[in-house]
Amino acid sequence: MSQEPVYGIAVRALCEFTAKTGDLDLRFTPSPTAMEGIVGHRTVASRRSEGYQVEVSLEGVYRGVKVRGRADGYDPQRNCLEEVKTYRGDLARQPANHRQLHWAQAKIYGWLMCDRLQLPRIDVALVYFDIVSEKETRLTQSFEAPLLQTFFQEECTLFLAWAGQEVVHRQARNDGAQALAFPHAGFRPGQRHLAESVFKAVSTGRCLMAQAPTGIGKTIATLFPMLKALAPQKLDKVFFLTAKTPGRKLALDAARVMIHSAPSMPLRVLEMIARDKACEHPDKACHGESCPLARGFYDRLPAARQAASRIKLLDQAALRGVALAHEICPYYLSQEMARWADVVVADYNYYFDFSALLFGLVQVNGWTVATLVDEAHNLVERGRQMYSATLDQSTLAAVRKTAPEPLKKALQRVNRQWNALHGPQVAAYQAYDQAPDKLLQALAQCTGAIGDYLNDHPQGLDSGLQAFYFDALQFGRVAESFDEHFLFDIHKREPQSTRSRSTLCLRNVVPAGFLRPRFTASRSSVLFSATLSPRHYYADLLGTPADTVWIDVESPFQAEQLDVHVISRISTRFAHRQASLEPIVALMARQFRERPGNYLAFFSSFDYLQQVAGLFAERHPDIATWAQSRGMGEVPRQAFIERFEAHSQGIGFAVLGGAFGEGIDLPGSRLIGAFIATLGLAQFNPVNEQIKQRMTAIFGDGYDYTYLYPGLQKVVQAAGRVIRTQQDRGVVMLIDDRFGEARVQHLLPRWWSVRQEGDKSPCGSELACESTLSVI
Repeated sequence: MSQEPVYGIAVRALCEFTAKTGDLDLRFTPSPTAMEGIVGHRTVASRRSEGYQVEVSLEGVYRGVKVRGRADGYDPQRNCLEEVKTYRGDLARQPANHRQLHWAQAKIYGWLMCDRLQLPRIDVALVYFDIVSEKETRLTQSFEAPLLQTFFQEECTLFLAWAGQEVVHRQARNDGAQALAFPHAGFRPGQRHLAESVFKAVSTGRCLMAQAPTGIGKTIATLFPMLKALAPQKLDKVFFLTAKTPGRKLALDAARVMIHSAPSMPLRVLEMIARDKACEHPDKACHGESCPLARGFYDRLPAARQAASRIKLLDQAALRGVALAHEICPYYLSQEMARWADVVVADYNYYFDFSALLFGLVQVNGWTVATLVDEAHNLVERGRQMYSATLDQSTLAAVRKTAPEPLKKALQRVNRQWNALHGPQVAAYQAYDQAPDKLLQALAQCTGAIGDYLNDHPQGLDSGLQAFYFDALQFGRVAESFDEHFLFDIHKREPQSTRSRSTLCLRNVVPAGFLRPRFTASRSSVLFSATLSPRHYYADLLGTPADTVWIDVESPFQAEQLDVHVISRISTRFAHRQASLEPIVALMARQFRERPGNYLAFFSSFDYLQQVAGLFAERHPDIATWAQSRGMGEVPRQAFIERFEAHSQGIGFAVLGGAFGEGIDLPGSRLIGAFIATLGLAQFNPVNEQIKQRMTAIFGDGYDYTYLYPGLQKVVQAAGRVIRTQQDRGVVMLIDDRFGEARVQHLLPRWWSVRQEGDKSPCGSELACESTLSVI
């Protein structure tokens, strides 16, 4: 192999590749938070003499492998290189393979420092800093430089074969991507515009927001140009991030099409799924003494990694097959393969969450990545959820009864501070501008006590206490970021009682501050959806960079393909709900008789759905109906979708904004129409009213930001189920007088030609004649 550096790797990544052995051991032990770790490192540095160097950048090369990293500290006076590790609890319980890994890192940094300064020898110290007692434990060894050089070369040698393979793979991948042709005969209208915009965005290093109609093939139109950009933009990875399982499937299908169209391109595509869906032994704990797939995990990992690297499409089934063949855990094999895949298809949380794996790997390894954010309108609500935290006092009450004696005092202190919050509050619900400082202090002391207890009792906690512990940690973590983009609210079950139990929520309402660094860490982030209007709403809430490009891709569909009717004589407001049932049932039945086929009917709630579905079945028992139910699992959801067959007829009842309002594909006669009996407005309740007030204070447009824009986005997504190909024809009934308002119609797709109630449809029939459009 050439002496020139052809493969770069971080010190930590190298050691994790070469020096990890033995069992996978994920028995929960409290570890310092990121902030505690930073403070711990600073404390250690502050105790050192003048001239002590921190975060020393080092690098070295051996036979084509370039190793780089930052040493925690170097004391020139003592000629001592320090690797600092923060911890809490009993250091004596640290597993031997952890200590071995730490020494490997320290010794490599020791050699890199010797190489830089031409030192004949150096002291290398592992410094373990207890964040609770602030006590240091130093383990120091003195090394001659040649010995450290030999160790460094041995570690590099262990990595060399893999590095050489990866260099060959990357070159072949880039060559294949350069030659990649669009896998279909041609672009659909709008598809080329989208693909060219994505390529330009990644080429110029900018963020792109692309509003593009459903059905044009956004998935392949965004993934294809990113693959074409792999070589010219020197991309290490492409992350395709989805909000829901159907989006992940579409991305994998698109990748499969491109892989088949270019069989010589050795692209590695990895699907990442949730731990609970990948676990083979949910009844066992994640360590070698309990789970057979954790026992000897790191000893068997190299062979499994090698086998997985030869498979182009590592979806859930393929990855599971490799993992079980090598008797290791599929979930943690997927985490390993995230380091070596070219395209990773995963849920939003893998990149955007507080402790997101993919984002963490980008930071540690210095990768150049591009991100594709599918159905990006969902990122507003998902972002709010990721950066919020909730505590329930009923959970605390249950935990206090069963908690070990050493923890009861700390839990009681939390409960006392919690109850103190109830005194001033008379209403059942109230929001506050400030986080509860005294409660947060009590929670911090409590989580510290639980952590100490866990270190002394490694058998762990009961599930209830452990769940409360994690919730409390998340609450404290969110509180560290509390500002005007959050609400703190209390919901009391018995408002008049000071001893009432309540739920506390640190509620993020503007996730922009958390999302923006994730966008800027990527060379280019492309956010795409059929509903990204109005532009300023998504830019404000998602925090896209100031130079973000926004495009509205032209539709491949013609207005005559979709009859869009506003049924203005019916109001679906809650106060008019009962009066709306008969007219809606009559309208749906009349449309079905005129044009039999498959329809979806969307309503604002399950109660409303059940009322209409019940009356419809009673009045028209000859028309087949099926309905979404609360808490519907994957199997019944699939059965619901399978009712829409090419030659079947009937009406499926669903909740707007639910599982069937987006992300499902029912082309041709599988779906010919939709009834949308709601504007999709969020429920009028104290929480949403508080969000509206905060939106008004920040953006000056509280009602639209809280109710109108999110509601119309759901409507357009639901209507988008009807026309999926350029051959489709269909009808959409928008049932509510407010659909006739100019500002509402301004938010509907440009290619729609909206007919008011009573207008003639293309077939010559009148859908309604009782009244003309009324606008409130």
